[in-house]
Amino acid sequence: MTSSPLAIDGFLPYMRDVARCEQGLRELNLMWRMIESSTRMNCPQEARAILPTIAATREGFQGLEQDLVSSLVQEKVAHVLGEIGTKAGYVIDIVVRNLYERTADVGFLATDHELCAYLAGLTHDRDAVTRRLRAYRSKYTVYDEILLLDTQGNVVAQTDESSPVEGSSDPLIAQTLAQEGYLETFRATDLRPHKRQALVYSRRMRHPDTGAVAGLLCLCFHFEQEMANIFASHRDAEGRYNMLLLDAGNRVIESADPVWIPLGMQVPVNHADAPRICVCAGRQYLVQTRRAGTYQGYPGPAGWQGQVMVPLEVAFSVSHDALLASLDPSLRAGLMAHARAFSAPLYEIMRAAETVHRVVWNGQVMAAGQRGAADKLKTVLDQISETGAHSDALFARSITDLYETVLASSLRQAEFVSHLLVDLLDRNLYERSDDCRWWALTPQLRQALASGPPDADTVARMVGILTTLHGLYTVYTRLFIYDRDGRIVASTLHQADDPEVRGQAVADGMLRQVLALTDEQQYCVTPFEADPLYGGRPTYTYHAAIRAPQPGGAVVGGIGIVFDAQVELAAMLRGAIPAGQQAYYVDRTGGVIASTDARRPVGSQLALDPALLRLPRGASASRVVVHDGQYAIMGCTVSSGYREFKVSDGYVEDVLAVVFEPLGAVCERPRARALPAIERPDAGEGQGMEYATFVLDGGLFGIPSHQVLEAVSAARVTPVAAAPHPACVGLLDPRGGPSGTAWVFDLRRVMCGQPGGLAPDKQVVLVRQEGGAIGLLVDALHGVPEFLPGQFMPSPFGQSALVHQFIKANQGQLLVQALNMPALMAALGAVAAPVLA
Repeated sequence: MTSSPLAIDGFLPYMRDVARCEQGLRELNLMWRMIESSTRMNCPQEARAILPTIAATREGFQGLEQDLVSSLVQEKVAHVLGEIGTKAGYVIDIVVRNLYERTADVGFLATDHELCAYLAGLTHDRDAVTRRLRAYRSKYTVYDEILLLDTQGNVVAQTDESSPVEGSSDPLIAQTLAQEGYLETFRATDLRPHKRQALVYSRRMRHPDTGAVAGLLCLCFHFEQEMANIFASHRDAEGRYNMLLLDAGNRVIESADPVWIPLGMQVPVNHADAPRICVCAGRQYLVQTRRAGTYQGYPGPAGWQGQVMVPLEVAFSVSHDALLASLDPSLRAGLMAHARAFSAPLYEIMRAAETVHRVVWNGQVMAAGQRGAADKLKTVLDQISETGAHSDALFARSITDLYETVLASSLRQAEFVSHLLVDLLDRNLYERSDDCRWWALTPQLRQALASGPPDADTVARMVGILTTLHGLYTVYTRLFIYDRDGRIVASTLHQADDPEVRGQAVADGMLRQVLALTDEQQYCVTPFEADPLYGGRPTYTYHAAIRAPQPGGAVVGGIGIVFDAQVELAAMLRGAIPAGQQAYYVDRTGGVIASTDARRPVGSQLALDPALLRLPRGASASRVVVHDGQYAIMGCTVSSGYREFKVSDGYVEDVLAVVFEPLGAVCERPRARALPAIERPDAGEGQGMEYATFVLDGGLFGIPSHQVLEAVSAARVTPVAAAPHPACVGLLDPRGGPSGTAWVFDLRRVMCGQPGGLAPDKQVVLVRQEGGAIGLLVDALHGVPEFLPGQFMPSPFGQSALVHQFIKANQGQLLVQALNMPALMAALGAVAAPVLA
């Protein structure tokens, strides 16, 4: 993503941490300029060795100031846009998935024999028809009104007594009667006179015998309630942003906060993910807009869009709660090693910090041999050291701020995706509980079972009814009917080669549960386990009792509907997560119900913290973990039900959605950067020896500063195919010019026998050698302190060891291992001689 300086200036007033960083960079830039100017004026001869270093640092800061601020701004904006863009997409996706079910409902109910017979004048009991419509609405509670109309627009039955309608002249009536499929209408209508607008699904109905058009059915979706549920479930708890549903003209259909952004208001949109500031009603916003995608071939209402708007003044104000401090140090250091993939701006800031630190370290090395020079040079060196410390602190704060921004955003995103996944699951399975209960009320099925063992013609009619249902509701692999003894008497086939199950018996335990159901609102579900009716694979099968036709009739059998869990659950997971992530549905024991991970198929176990498995219903959590040898962001949410499903209907089956976003392979030995600075000696300053110190494998090592040329980035090392020594990792041009090349050796391998690995964020310390130099690959640079004779103590391994002395620093609280350079050169052998160009 790119952004112009003008755009950056527009965002800066709302990013206090970035503004502080910008001010700090300007002050440091000025300090380096002052050091360079005063050095050139006051001690040009004494400081001639370090003046190029000072100039290079000052020039570096000039470029860093704008680049660093630009990177910080762009990264923060990108993460806010990513977060609200995801939520905008989910708003419209959830709506489309829900409304897809409505298109199937209206198609099925419009063929209901009892309703069609009434519209055709074959029956005349309006109360019985109204009771049937209300029975349907009590199962499918997403509807607030169901109406039957004749061909003249007269209302002949309805469920909402509080809003009586005698007839309608709405054009949707003629349009519905004239077409074969369903009609989707969203606007004001006299069918719902007390509502500003209504979402109506209508379909014509035919005479049961002649097939002539007899009238139409209207299902009125409880749109306002549904949108309120979506907003309440997925809006941020702080209310920083507003979630909207827009029409094709970018006008607000529904608003999470209509006092803030009212219905009917036209708002700016952003389909291109552009990092631009949008103005709405005199207020500045970041905006993300998403159009509807198709679901099962259904595109959703024409032109509908999901949108999220966050005001600039609160967009970047989320507290990170010291995320870095809460991480295990090795985990934090390992994540830092993957900064390039995790966040490109973060990586660039870390490189900038290392560059400045290396320049200061080199300046101290170059000046070390001049400690006996004039006090003017000493003053310059003090200023360099102090300014270098300020530079380190500034970059450390910038890295921490940006890292926590990236980390916090990723954690919130993973948590939100897991929340969405359980929401999709609950919403989908809610429809399954509705289906089995309503289909159990089908009069033909009730009559068939109540009449005794069905003959071949009766079975054929039952199979025909089930097949029609199955054609409308494709999420099932089998619908079947069984008698009171649990014997299956009719079933559909999902595929032509499916085995015939007629005559098989339903499990005794499930049959007892079905026979014990006391009313038509109740249902039962098998545990998620292997089901012979699903080819021995685990799934949920929903059951409801079928009762004799007369009021209060006894249970005469049941209906079972086999959910296609393997296909549908995996599709939910894949449809909600970005590429590269993994997602799972698991039970309270960690048993996998569905997975996008081939290594953890259904029935396997996902290792999770027991505290996550005990999360309360509806609760979410996120954290940084190690998963399959990768550092990863993990989000986890426990299902909480949808409407009455799993809330008040007596069914309890908690499912957890778990999402992993990999960040990079676990580092065997991530480098530590927390070694303290070395304090100056209390007395005898100038009488000791200066050492160039660096970090290797978590320890602090030192080389006499007069033996060191400089340090350069390991990114300048060129690997070679035929290295002359096992520890040799490549060649380096020490001056970046034609003066010569030097072999670079992995010091960790020389010291410990284990390779440290060549990485661009490591450093190469160039050590003087007869005729040239060699390079030592180390983890990080530290400082160039002075040590007094009393701080040295011999190594117990003898003077010929690679570490022949230990230096007690900071009152003995820190040990520096002094390298024995002659022994080191002997260990490297003849190849230690440089290869000159």
